[in-house]
Amino acid sequence: MRLSHRVEGLKPSVTVAFGNKAKALKRSGVDVLDFTLGEPDFDTPQPIKQAAIDALLAGQTKYMPTLGDPATRQAIADKFARDNGIPGLTGDHVAISAGGKHSLYVAMQCLLDPPPPGQSPLEVIVPVPGWVSYAPIAELAGARVVELPTLPANDFKITPAQLREAITPRTRLLILNSPSNPCGTMYTEAELRALAAVIADAARSTAPDLVVISDEIYEKIVYGGIPHFSIGSVPEIADRVLTVNGMSKAFAMTGWRVGYAAMPGEFGKRLIGAMATLQGQMTTNITSFVYPAIRAALAECSADADRMRDAFARRADLITRLLAGVPGVRTVRPTGAFYVFPDVSSHFGRTSPAGRRIDSSLALCEALLDEARVAIVPGEDFGGCAKNHVRITFACGEQQIERGVAALGGFLSRLA
Repeated sequence: MRLSHRVEGLKPSVTVAFGNKAKALKRSGVDVLDFTLGEPDFDTPQPIKQAAIDALLAGQTKYMPTLGDPATRQAIADKFARDNGIPGLTGDHVAISAGGKHSLYVAMQCLLDPPPPGQSPLEVIVPVPGWVSYAPIAELAGARVVELPTLPANDFKITPAQLREAITPRTRLLILNSPSNPCGTMYTEAELRALAAVIADAARSTAPDLVVISDEIYEKIVYGGIPHFSIGSVPEIADRVLTVNGMSKAFAMTGWRVGYAAMPGEFGKRLIGAMATLQGQMTTNITSFVYPAIRAALAECSADADRMRDAFARRADLITRLLAGVPGVRTVRPTGAFYVFPDVSSHFGRTSPAGRRIDSSLALCEALLDEARVAIVPGEDFGGCAKNHVRITFACGEQQIERGVAALGGFLSRLA
């Protein structure tokens, strides 16, 4: 007996792996400072919880339409029009899923095919460093991932020239993520409009089937003076942009597992319909009594999202200032999401107090967790220059941030 080749070759998420190891140590009684998972430390706002409780008590516990009930899908369409300026959306253009990752998986399965024998695979362009799950999800759908490297000097952002050069007749998808996980930076409106111009030009010539997936899960967590802008609002390419979002980050609803995606136009309806067909063979609808909670969050809880964003802004300032005092660590100031992505490569080639050779980001993170009980995420799986970096989540209290950076600095100072 054997497993499938596609699963045997699938890399597990390094983020989840380090998070699970930190949790296991905590369960065994070890005091671990955990900076791994991108999960707000705030509780879900009360109006959201109450809406779900009321629906549960009212008996909303049965099957629902695969992509969600009409009222909630329309509420999300209205949100996209109001907050993101995306034109022409109705509830029929919206798919609700079991988390943003589920939306991405279903969408890529609907947009990509493995190549026929003797042909080259379709291509998915992914700026790197980028979230660890983009490439595996694309590869599971049979595509080849084309990485576009970015650098800290440019806040980890691709240029129009890079994008233009990367697009070929085999290009099917471009994945954008702003604000970025893991980099904590984001594109300006002008930068996204410049990329949109390249996409529109390529769609008229080189790549007529090009679709953009814009992952905007962190759209409400912005604090660096750059307003969030949705590339799907640019009229020239609006009908070829699938915007993916969810409830987890903005409303502290990670455990609720709610993602959603929308795309205007006739092809948008076709894509959403295809996602309904596939999702109908996977999960069908999400938990039935969660739909009123989604509507409550979008209608009533913007002040709660703002409060959490303001806390993340303070934490961003704190962790950036503290890391600036750690020798050999270089950090780009975050402007969105709740991550910093410092370069720690100046410490490669040294040896930990326990005798471990620090020859990579992975080795540093393993030694830091084993010897100093601080859990952060190594950069290797984020791609590109990320092999020199580590990701540190500041979705935690200020005291933990202070203790964690102090412990990191102390560990690095003891390297031989």
